Amino acid sequence: MPNRSGRVSSTTAAAPFLKWAGGKRQLLPELKRFVPVSFTAYTEAFLGSGALFFNLAAEGRLATVPVSLVDRNADLIGTYRALAREPARVIDLLHELARRHARSGAAHYYKVRGELFNRDRRALRELGTPDAFSAGLAAQFLYLNRTCFNGLFRLNARGEFNVPAGRYVNPRICDERNLMRVATLLAQPNVFIFRDTFERLRATAEPGEFIYFDPPYAPVSSTARFRSYTAEGFSDDDQVRLQRLVIELARRGCSVLVSNSVAPQIAALYENNLEARRAGLRAYRVAARRAINRNAASRGPVEEFLISNV
Repeated sequence: MPNRSGRVSSTTAAAPFLKWAGGKRQLLPELKRFVPVSFTAYTEAFLGSGALFFNLAAEGRLATVPVSLVDRNADLIGTYRALAREPARVIDLLHELARRHARSGAAHYYKVRGELFNRDRRALRELGTPDAFSAGLAAQFLYLNRTCFNGLFRLNARGEFNVPAGRYVNPRICDERNLMRVATLLAQPNVFIFRDTFERLRATAEPGEFIYFDPPYAPVSSTARFRSYTAEGFSDDDQVRLQRLVIELARRGCSVLVSNSVAPQIAALYENNLEARRAGLRAYRVAARRAINRNAASRGPVEEFLISNV
């Protein structure tokens, strides 16, 4: 694990700045039940909007430990890094995008999506540096996130962002005060941002570390298969590989927490799995609220798994 000194101040009251499918704000009271009393390092292996990270930071729980924020989504990591590196420039450009959106709405959205964002992302991929976001590209990502349908991030098979515009009357596109707080938090010397898969933890995790895994959920039905956070998606085999790593880390002496759906596959991997139980893992069914669904009437309480050895 990184061992550079530094502090995340409890006065840095930053809040999640992205809309994100599967974001965990609503589930925080349940998640907090499985946060260990003490830990030597903290890692989120599927960062997304980072709800648990921001909550623990605001409470001062991350003040003296190394913090690793990990996600394989290059756009997400590129935006986090750009905001940490040059927040004033990102915010200025985001304000300009917001002003143009106020004038042109959806027309401006599709111009940014197609003529700027996907074009510039394609150039970075061709250079082999897909997460090397400029302040401008980060501002475009934030703008699209705040104005697209349901805050989704979805890529097609060509790796292009293809979410349609949302139907918002007056979206809050630039929360300057919170973005500056976020940037201050992310720039702390004990916060490390990595573009990588969850499997990096096999080489880096140490006993006493607290690790939260929030992977793309296994679908509970044939019509609920949204997993395109990256062009590669997250397969059933990925779920199996994740389970094997979680068991390995639990045996190593790490405190682990996993959130997932109550799909039969996940029940078989954790709830009804002897190897997982022998490693000290228990699967708990908790009530959660589904915020993203085509049918608004279907957005409501559902069961989810929280799996932990804490």
